[in-house]
Amino acid sequence: MVKEIFSTITPRYDFLNHFLSLRQDIVWRRFAVKKMCFFQTKRFLDIACGTGDLSIDAARAYPGIRVTGVDFIREMIDTGQKKVEEEHLPGRVRLLCGDALHLPFRDNTFDVAAMAFGIRNIPDRRSALEEMLRIVVPGGQVMILEMTFTRNYLFKAIYNVYLNHILPRLAKHFSSNPAAYHYLADSIMNFPAPQEFTALMESVGIENVGAYSLTFGVTYLHVGTKKAS
Repeated sequence: MVKEIFSTITPRYDFLNHFLSLRQDIVWRRFAVKKMCFFQTKRFLDIACGTGDLSIDAARAYPGIRVTGVDFIREMIDTGQKKVEEEHLPGRVRLLCGDALHLPFRDNTFDVAAMAFGIRNIPDRRSALEEMLRIVVPGGQVMILEMTFTRNYLFKAIYNVYLNHILPRLAKHFSSNPAAYHYLADSIMNFPAPQEFTALMESVGIENVGAYSLTFGVTYLHVGTKKAS
């Protein structure tokens, strides 16, 4: 279902992300990039990379790293590859079709593994986190940037109206599949609270998990590390 939804909105995906988030998605990704630490392999894995925005942002910010992006939707990868070429980054950023639950990489390969706005579309989140932990080096980072339903008392009612009424109506004017944005609202509202997701990360062995609230708690960045050997 997820593959069908996102493959139909690919041509407008970037525009709608920026427009419907009031361009805050750009700010959130850049915040995540600033928290990255490259110290051993100088390699970054962007899982559920979509059209490659996080991959490109990281490559720009850290000229000495190599970036791999993985997504299971071919249309997203094809669009992302064009963006990589336009940014003159094909030698440093490669995008591949792949499954977040079965990453085609050896253990201890990357300094940082991150997923931006993807894990809420994966039913088996525990397995996805275990895979991320497996492929980072000891001391490496596992990062999850994800939207959630804000617990901010004053902002909650406004956000509820936006997600369930304004956002789907706006999407109808720009997307051939506005149902995708009903799904988006539902997936955000049902995503675990920040403390619950922190506990899930810790339960698979990720250590020192910190949660950063962004834009009134609309989005959280969770950052943890793999136990150093």
